[in-house]
Amino acid sequence: MKRFLIAGLLILASIAVKAQNTEKTEGSPDFPSIVLRDMDGKEVDLKSLTQEGKNTIISFWATWCSPCKKEIENMQDLIEEWKTKYNVQLVAVSIDDSRNAMKVKPYVDGKKWTCKVLLDVNSDTRRTLNYPNVPYTILISKEGKIMYKHIGYQEGDEFVLEEQLKKMSVKN
Repeated sequence: MKRFLIAGLLILASIAVKAQNTEKTEGSPDFPSIVLRDMDGKEVDLKSLTQEGKNTIISFWATWCSPCKKEIENMQDLIEEWKTKYNVQLVAVSIDDSRNAMKVKPYVDGKKWTCKVLLDVNSDTRRTLNYPNVPYTILISKEGKIMYKHIGYQEGDEFVLEEQLKKMSVKN
């Protein structure tokens, strides 16, 4: 009986954790201004990228994070279709610190990622957006509103993200 009780509690806890990892924000406040650098060292205000008249997926990742890299690779496979269907762009923000930032460009070039890649070596996004860990994904409407947030990655989460994109395209 004790084993069943423990098993039941574990199942409930895992359901609660999964529910906490995804958050629909339905038009929460505008995305804040955060100045980062691109892989060529040029300053880019992340907010300006969300104001280009497109829905924007921002994926926070690191070179040492296998689930992060898998998530972006899977989104890269879908992004051309998504651009056409949902008027979306993908921005990948590396949270690698200054010691590891030099690994980002060779990794991205080797994988032939076509998305915009920015570097956040000082954890400015983490402080401003208050996310606990990577992978962390945000979906921002073309109006600049945060519409969806997701922490972590499991194979197939990109299709949950696509469902959010579909809902947004119906509203537009």
